[in-house]
Amino acid sequence: MRASAEKIMQDALDLTPVERAKMIERLCQGFNNPREAEIDTAWAAEFESRLDAYKEGKIKASPVEEVMERINRR
Repeated sequence: MRASAEKIMQDALDLTPVERAKMIERLCQGFNNPREAEIDTAWAAEFESRLDAYKEGKIKASPVEEVMERINRR
């Protein structure tokens, strides 16, 4: 890391947690995908489809503890 970047990093670490969170959010916005709106629309449609299937009894839900246990076994 360049010296200037190292200085910025140290200054950032000296910020309050709230200020750091705001900085992280702004930095991450620089990675925004130009197709983000299209992706968000696709995810919303997928969510609605899964919710409808759940309400119609086509799929069932699992408690978060059960899901995390399965993940942790991998």
